[in-house]
Amino acid sequence: MASQLEVERAEPTGHGDLSAFPASLIGKRILLCTESFGPVNGVSRTTLMLVDHLHANGAIVAVVAPHNHTRQNTFVPTKSPAVVTDLETSDEHPEVRIQGYPLPYNPELSIVYPVRLSTLYRRTFGSVPDLIYLASPASLGFQVMLQLRQQHPKNQVPIIANFQTDLSGYCTILFPPPLSDLAVYIFAGVQGFLFRHQSVKTIFYPSRFVRRYLEKNDVPDDKLHMLQRGVDTDLFNPGRRSEDLREQIAPGGEIILICVARLAAEKGFSFLAEVAKILDERRLGFKLFIVGGNWNAAVENEIKELFTNLVEKGKVVFAGFRVGESLAEAYSSADIFLHCSITETFGLVVLESMASGVPVVARDEGGPSDIVRNGKTGYLVPPDEVTAFADKVVILAEDTVLRKRFSEDARRQAEEATWERINNQVAWRMADTIAERDSETGIGSSGRQGDVSTQIMGTVPVFGWLFLNDALRARIVDARLVGGMAAISAAWVTVGGYLAFSKLRLWLNKRRVAKD
Repeated sequence: MASQLEVERAEPTGHGDLSAFPASLIGKRILLCTESFGPVNGVSRTTLMLVDHLHANGAIVAVVAPHNHTRQNTFVPTKSPAVVTDLETSDEHPEVRIQGYPLPYNPELSIVYPVRLSTLYRRTFGSVPDLIYLASPASLGFQVMLQLRQQHPKNQVPIIANFQTDLSGYCTILFPPPLSDLAVYIFAGVQGFLFRHQSVKTIFYPSRFVRRYLEKNDVPDDKLHMLQRGVDTDLFNPGRRSEDLREQIAPGGEIILICVARLAAEKGFSFLAEVAKILDERRLGFKLFIVGGNWNAAVENEIKELFTNLVEKGKVVFAGFRVGESLAEAYSSADIFLHCSITETFGLVVLESMASGVPVVARDEGGPSDIVRNGKTGYLVPPDEVTAFADKVVILAEDTVLRKRFSEDARRQAEEATWERINNQVAWRMADTIAERDSETGIGSSGRQGDVSTQIMGTVPVFGWLFLNDALRARIVDARLVGGMAAISAAWVTVGGYLAFSKLRLWLNKRRVAKD
């Protein structure tokens, strides 16, 4: 259970009423930078909800994101008719797509190529925005924060960041030691360095797990504010249960276990495969319905190979990607949701499952620890105890009355989490941050709409003391930016290079085995 301090931080600072949108944010220009805006995942869905909410209530939002390198775009803002792409702008809600290199193991994410902050300003509003919002900052967010550090304090646009992706946790799983230790050290150092700067006013975190990580990296306590997630209880609800789908999945009336996740190593599929093996050995009548995929076919196939024997026995069914009503139907047609990832900062799929009236068995690590009420809406199991996890699945599978009670309690809990209140919390923090900034500088929005290049060049005071001209200032700033970006890019290139090498080695091993 969250501490009293965390409960207090779940409310916005200032006098915000979470049932209402702040009137002072109407007409304000918000530059929203996100690492993915196209494929469906938990972070993208959360960002979409916020963008739609801000649009609908009169804030002016420009979205900056890498190009979508996946084969399909299943993610379309529903309330932003003026959205355009490919570095074009509209008067109301521009969307800017920038170039990047897709990560080998997850093409939904890209290492964004270096881009000037002044270019983003010019391509979106044509002037400096009132606020910058970084959704799960990584390669793009790092660039933005690094460049703002080079500016004079009076020209630093305030930043609100939402920490939604545990990059160091991914490194721990994807890399062998000591490379994993090095990667964790680098990411922790970079994030702590950037988040501690005065331009970053607020860092939203979704769970106690993330707060502990940020505190460990010396991020000031007064910047940290808990922001949990909401769920669409109209879309995800028990009424979407489909007997036809249940008949397709489990024609013999078996218990249906569901897992919804991108098919990747960091989602805990090796753990899930062990659980399924134990359940099969205990002769539990079950079907494991796995919803999700990976745009990298090699990675997807590697995960599927973990379940080869159980697929042949008809115990495991891979359903591929599902979105919208199809996804909601899959949730509600299952009996128990299995969550095996330990890298989730929140775990939106857990809340969606509960809204669908499906109890959860999850590893007690990361965000799900703050969602699942152990022994009431599901079970939390020590993260390394595979047998104990299987035990809890068996208990729920064999006790219909208990499962029904958990289902009803899970639905009631999910109904308490509305997107409107959560997004209004973000909106009030935005409004308060802009007001605080205007009060400190003595200028309003109109005072920040001058020439972009002039404001960007208002760099740190030491340049003025040295009587440097603008051209030389620009070169020094560029050199500092190149140095900083080189360090950040090196980490990302190492990640991509190692994973690409791993896939090549796997492919070569398969060829050798085939020849033998």
